[in-house]
Amino acid sequence: MSASTTSTEKTDHMGASGIDGKVIAITGAGSGIGEATALLLAERGAKVVLGARRPERLEAVAARVKEAGGDAAWVRTDVRRKEDLAALVKVARDRYGKLDALVSNAGVGLISPLDDLRVEDWEEMVDVNLKGVLYGIAAALPVFREQGFGHFVNTVSTAGLRIVPLQSVYAGTKNAVRTISEGLRQEAGDSLRVTVVSPGAVRTDFTDRLDPALRAQTDKLMEIALPPEAVARAIAFAIEQPDGVDVGDIVVRPTAQG
Repeated sequence: MSASTTSTEKTDHMGASGIDGKVIAITGAGSGIGEATALLLAERGAKVVLGARRPERLEAVAARVKEAGGDAAWVRTDVRRKEDLAALVKVARDRYGKLDALVSNAGVGLISPLDDLRVEDWEEMVDVNLKGVLYGIAAALPVFREQGFGHFVNTVSTAGLRIVPLQSVYAGTKNAVRTISEGLRQEAGDSLRVTVVSPGAVRTDFTDRLDPALRAQTDKLMEIALPPEAVARAIAFAIEQPDGVDVGDIVVRPTAQG
């Protein structure tokens, strides 16, 4: 299939609703929320293009999609490299001829007291959580403009809604994405959509790189945490809306989370 989009394809898209047949690229798709989202969207008929840093995880997720009768492609993607985001979008267009949505889900949460001066951790969160989303916008926005349709779904966090100690930089990067997303929504016009999804505590590998003391503290929160599938359903809800309906902001958290 050609990477270009014909006028017929545009018309067909504008008359469609739901998820079936949409081409959706997902970063951070090797585990957690990204993996759950890929599996759910593929189950509902989407063609998913998976991006993450670990090829073995991408192969495993793609295999699960295909075993269930779905369609998946993958490309190793480090969101800190703008070339990798461009390659992810290119794979979607080369294989499927279009890109309906980009789910920018990759993120890291290296929480610590500011007094610890973990500048390298701060820089990594800025590079992954913030610049990674910007690189995705830079890769997909020209494609969406050319097609005349497209949907950005950006995963942020309730950490940006309720600021607490240890999460200052993490929350700052997530709130920066929230601000950029709102600006993008206002600039997007009537043919593009922008959604921000703010998960609360979710059972993922979020705590794996934390110091043991901080991990023990955070693991207590994991006792009430949501399964990743709960966030995946929220993402699917936004994507499945008919054209012209823009779900701007979704908060998904455990009922027991303060």
